[in-house]
Amino acid sequence: MEVRELGSLDLVGFYTRTKNANEADSEKAKIAPLWDRFGAEAAPKLRGNPKVFGVYSNYESDHTGFFDVYACSDMLSKDMSEDFKSIQILPGKYLMFSAKGEMPQVAIDLWGEVWSYFAAEDCPHQRAFTTDFEQYVDGNEVQIAISIK
Repeated sequence: MEVRELGSLDLVGFYTRTKNANEADSEKAKIAPLWDRFGAEAAPKLRGNPKVFGVYSNYESDHTGFFDVYACSDMLSKDMSEDFKSIQILPGKYLMFSAKGEMPQVAIDLWGEVWSYFAAEDCPHQRAFTTDFEQYVDGNEVQIAISIK
């Protein structure tokens, strides 16, 4: 992992609001259906060399509260669908994690690494809870960027 200073990035895609406790319950989970919808309705609209992101923002409090989730890309526009919403990855300092492996398990495992890292008593970084994101680099690589203070 490494700390990077990132600029802003404007993205468009589908959105939902959830919290981590709900995602552990398949009856209440919203993130998997969000990605299913993205795959069915947004992915066919992608052309060229698109970047695909999962963006987490508008945190109610911290990792225990509600937050917004976007399945989005840099190659979509709001005029492609009335259901598309805009999101901006805010500029700032991010702690970057990355892993390669079979999707979606590699992303799930990497999030586990992120949560363990920030739960450690001697963690040298503090989450900012502004915008966090995962970028799907290719079919088997994911990068997770966590905003830090």
